Amino acid sequence: MQIGFINSIATWWLNKRLSDLRLFIKNPLNTQEEQLRNLIIKGQKTKYGQTHNFTAIHNYESFVEQVPLNNYDTLSTDIKKMIDGEEDILWPGQVKWFAKSSGTTGTRSKFIPVTQEALQLTHYQGAKDVLAYYLHHHPESKLLKGKTLKLGGSKKLHQKGQAYIGDLSAIMIDQMPYWTNLVTVPEKKTALLADWEEKLDKIIQKALKSHLTGLAGVPSWMMLFLQEALHQTGKKNVLEIWPDLEIFFHGGISFEPYKKAYEQFFPSDKFHYMETYNASEGFFALQDSPEKSDMLLMLDYGIFYEFIPVSGFNELNSTQILPLHKVETGVNYAMVISTTGGLWRYIIGDTIRFTSTKPYRIKITGRTKHYINAFGEEVVIEQADRALSKAAQETGAIIKEYTVAPKYMSTRQKGAHEWLIEFEKLPQNIEKFTYLLDRNLQKLNSDYQAKRNKNITMGPPIINVAPVGLFYKWLEQNGKLGGQNKVPRLLNNRKVIERLLNLNP
Repeated sequence: MQIGFINSIATWWLNKRLSDLRLFIKNPLNTQEEQLRNLIIKGQKTKYGQTHNFTAIHNYESFVEQVPLNNYDTLSTDIKKMIDGEEDILWPGQVKWFAKSSGTTGTRSKFIPVTQEALQLTHYQGAKDVLAYYLHHHPESKLLKGKTLKLGGSKKLHQKGQAYIGDLSAIMIDQMPYWTNLVTVPEKKTALLADWEEKLDKIIQKALKSHLTGLAGVPSWMMLFLQEALHQTGKKNVLEIWPDLEIFFHGGISFEPYKKAYEQFFPSDKFHYMETYNASEGFFALQDSPEKSDMLLMLDYGIFYEFIPVSGFNELNSTQILPLHKVETGVNYAMVISTTGGLWRYIIGDTIRFTSTKPYRIKITGRTKHYINAFGEEVVIEQADRALSKAAQETGAIIKEYTVAPKYMSTRQKGAHEWLIEFEKLPQNIEKFTYLLDRNLQKLNSDYQAKRNKNITMGPPIINVAPVGLFYKWLEQNGKLGGQNKVPRLLNNRKVIERLLNLNP
């Protein structure tokens, strides 16, 4: 009875929401103007808004004049005041929740304000829209007749004064209505366990007794869950355990290197995948069509977007900052957001490129600080993922994790990229794999190709095969076990790779 009621509500809401989505797709610029207007009205009631004269902001041009670009460092003093309980700092009222984000390189933690508006208008709305689009494209779906396993990186919220600090997933789980336990696994108590290995075991035990129809999480961490489930049951593939599983909602990292492994987990052309782009700072995009690999930029979530061409990116000193209507397809942009969480013209650190402007669809290309440009090659994560995936496909390999760092020039050697790769299945020939990786990267990046020409500047890639469990051990040692933590892919320094090379799993 309860599941039937939820299905009825979901069907009614689905039809209503799809109508709203068609409106913003048809009028994207009007939608963004409305988001900015609403943000400024709210911001006028804050100390930040008073300092930057929000009452004088009447359009985008005056917004740019009054409000500078920000990053976490420029807002951290205000955020600390909010954590200490001060009101009306970056957003009206007192902010109760702060999403702790440690970053992928082990840098100091960031505490992203999560307001009630951000939860409702952004994060929960994004989750509901993912469901809306999926059910729209798959009306025969039985997703809501079973449960979806959500594998997050959540830990129990830590209270500091009147503020609560933890992973975004912990905040969302803590605020979820009671009825979500009817359609999701695990229950709140298990999801908020601090010990990852204890949590994983409890989730598996609960999942094996549940009728699972969907999965949601980061591909690398979900892989650990699926591997352990196969190990405990002795089954050959995941569909032998849960035959009604039909969809994996994934995000957080590129799915490209994991495709081959998931095809073995789910050897069925009827199993679906859907990508989302969400972070502690907001929910930004989702894969709105199963026929397309790019994602629809969501414009009515209380977020106003701006974009800085990566070619001219200079952090807070960047001068070319574009609103949505001035972007072009095929260009790499650093994304700037203003949100209902009180982040004003905030450089989030992600880079994207537009694949379409009618409607606005994007692909994530990497991070402003997670790329390799040691020799002028400017390789971004998207290119590394694609080159790696093609090399794996052509040599029968399956990739589990990887990281890349520069091998700097010396008096006796040329520069190169040094790769550390943990394979789920080794390539048939590691030399051929190395050659194909290099060749594919040259095809994808003309700067890399130029530096590799005749080995003048750069030598061929150096491939290290990582022992099984190496990356897991590194994450464990750095307190990063859990569904929202990631191995850094591309770095311009050797700190991470040196630690990994010297680590015994």
